[in-house]
Amino acid sequence: NAGCGYGGSCFPKDVSALVWMAREYGIESPLFNAVENINLRQKHLVFNRVKKYFGDLEDKVIALWGLAFKPNTDDMREAPSRVLLESLWRVGAKVQAYDPIAMPEAEKIYGNRDHNALKLCKTAESALENADVLIIVTEWDEFRHPDFAVIKSKLRQPIIFDGRNLFDPKVMKDLGIEYYCIGRKK
Repeated sequence: NAGCGYGGSCFPKDVSALVWMAREYGIESPLFNAVENINLRQKHLVFNRVKKYFGDLEDKVIALWGLAFKPNTDDMREAPSRVLLESLWRVGAKVQAYDPIAMPEAEKIYGNRDHNALKLCKTAESALENADVLIIVTEWDEFRHPDFAVIKSKLRQPIIFDGRNLFDPKVMKDLGIEYYCIGRKK
């Protein structure tokens, strides 16, 4: 599926090793180079779209659902969320994040971060509180069937940037939610 990039401890390392090995043997590896470059571009795609939508992101509050590189793990190594978080902080955005399993890992990685820059939330709903937008990065099952009325009531504006294409754009439009996904028409 089209999405906001891959991460983890294995696949990124394996692709990099293949690029390195090909280079060591003097072999052109345009496919592996392209895979690395496209993944990096995909990891920046959601940020670039949110930045284009809002312009100035300073002091914008971003609800972020999903920190792990994939569902059913707490592993944040090479996760798209990490690239997104760093990009958002660089422009002065504030993030309220939730992940069903990776919260302790996020605390280890970002525990010394200014509390205004990152608030680790106990629930998906609490991450939405007074946020300007919801960004979905990891396709956890609990994110697939949220209460959209709650999302609309808690966000300042009903806007979702979905890095994993969890929802049907037509359904979102019918619900009155501005919805941006990757690789599909709005």
